[in-house]
Amino acid sequence: MKKIITFLSFLALVFSTATAQEDTDLLGLIDEPTAERSFAIATFKGTRLINFHTLEVPGNRTLDFRIAHRFGPFNAGGYNFWGLDGGASIRLSLEYSYDGRLNFGIGRSSVDKTFDGFAKYRLMRQGDHANPPVSVTLFSGIYATSLKDKDDGLLNVNKYEEFSSRLSFCHQIIVGRKFNDRFSLQVAPTLVHMNLAEELDDKNDAIIIATAARFKVTQRMAITAEYGWRATDYTNSDYYDSFGIGIDLETGGHVFQMHLTNSFGLTENQFYTRTGDSWSDGGIRLGFNISRVFTL
Repeated sequence: MKKIITFLSFLALVFSTATAQEDTDLLGLIDEPTAERSFAIATFKGTRLINFHTLEVPGNRTLDFRIAHRFGPFNAGGYNFWGLDGGASIRLSLEYSYDGRLNFGIGRSSVDKTFDGFAKYRLMRQGDHANPPVSVTLFSGIYATSLKDKDDGLLNVNKYEEFSSRLSFCHQIIVGRKFNDRFSLQVAPTLVHMNLAEELDDKNDAIIIATAARFKVTQRMAITAEYGWRATDYTNSDYYDSFGIGIDLETGGHVFQMHLTNSFGLTENQFYTRTGDSWSDGGIRLGFNISRVFTL
């Protein structure tokens, strides 16, 4: 009962502190429609949808502090309160954009004790009258595990003897369009490269086609979904495509985002290539993303 009360208190805190503004200023967007220059504003509500990056970039001199949290899977059973008792993952991050086009970020995830950094650049922005017809954003991320090799000292072999073996990379071209005030869609061809493959017969590169969509149901509620199709056979291990659905609820000038996903990892090298749970067997996790935006 104490854990339930704590959980409900956490939800109340999120409702009162999670940052979200109206569509035009959630990210601190600096480009307002003018006679000479008119853009589609707020194609998505933030720089993330559920797990995936969106095409959005924070505005001029905007710092975004983010907390991502995933509980355990539903199939953990009633004894573990369907995942709420433990086995959670968390990521803390800071993202900053000076000019509203180039975005840098750093983060730390509990999964594999991973440190990450990324750069994101808004190459092209959709015009308010469909000229140009889409927005294009480029993304590149680097990930470094700080895990100790579990075999170190037993077999006298350390697979992380070379620091480069700890590194993975992700590159994306994110192409999206806001079709109207309700519906937005993006597609992102994605390459994930792992310097050290998990198994001897695994490949180092994986290609994923990541899609994400947002549908605004009412003025204050939107449904979101994302799916990462693994287009190449890079491993013989039992992994699944990352899939998530969520809901955005705006209350009192704030937005509360809650979602369900089968991915435990919180970085691109994890949820795109190593999602070990399936929706069909109950490997679904409750998750939250909390964001606080500051103008510096």
